[in-house]
Amino acid sequence: MRAKFLIFIGLMIAAATAAQAAGNPAKGQQKAETCLGCHAIPGYRYSSTKSPVFHVPKVGGQHAAYIVSALQEYKNGNRDNPTMRAQANQLSTQDMEDIAAYFARAGK
Repeated sequence: MRAKFLIFIGLMIAAATAAQAAGNPAKGQQKAETCLGCHAIPGYRYSSTKSPVFHVPKVGGQHAAYIVSALQEYKNGNRDNPTMRAQANQLSTQDMEDIAAYFARAGK
């Protein structure tokens, strides 16, 4: 029983460390410069010739895992926005994690 408990604690520590190490906020700040043009403007609205006008959310303070998931969904076509898809297509998984780490801390 004690061995299972120690294994469980070890796995929890490893998971917490991996979650914290996933993205580098300093690198993310550099990589997020193109994001700020839309996502850092209060009340900004976007429209392309193929889409209606919609509110562009500020992402500062958002959970990093959510940001990574959203970027991956744009990249693989599960979310439909031509601008975001073009941006996400240029990002590696590490880029997404760095950007997400930056924005997760930016709102705090």
